[in-house]
Amino acid sequence: MKKYIISLALIGSLSFVTAAQADAPVPGSIDDPVVTKSYMDQRIKEEVAKALGNGGNTNTGNNSSNNNGNTSTLSDNSFETVQLEKGKTLMAEAGTEIIVRRGKTYVVSTDGDSVVDATTGKDVNKGALIENNHLLIFPRETRGIQADAKDTKDIWLMVRGGYTIK
Repeated sequence: MKKYIISLALIGSLSFVTAAQADAPVPGSIDDPVVTKSYMDQRIKEEVAKALGNGGNTNTGNNSSNNNGNTSTLSDNSFETVQLEKGKTLMAEAGTEIIVRRGKTYVVSTDGDSVVDATTGKDVNKGALIENNHLLIFPRETRGIQADAKDTKDIWLMVRGGYTIK
């Protein structure tokens, strides 16, 4: 009798396990697709390119038109090292990111609005001193950075995006 109960319990548990597995989707089927990392990387890259407005063109070349350091437009998403001469002003295009690495600089704005300091999460107003090694984001082309004419150090910036030096 004891063997009969154990056998019945074993058969019952096996049938329960088999029934539970029947409800699970088959790997690779429409209910459980197999997706690789390279496929996801490619799809994300395409979607980001669409969102940025270049219609899926993923050009990573350097489209710099740099005339004595006066203008630049990088499209390869890398930072460019720029030396800003004393008293000069760098006007950033919309979306440009700048990190002041060395020197004394101030925010300039032709419309009186501020620049985003992504490091502190605060706005930096027109005329304010910029802290070195802080990531600044310029939301419009009416804002930029001016080098202090009295500063004796060279002014070095890291710039990602378009700009004009005046």
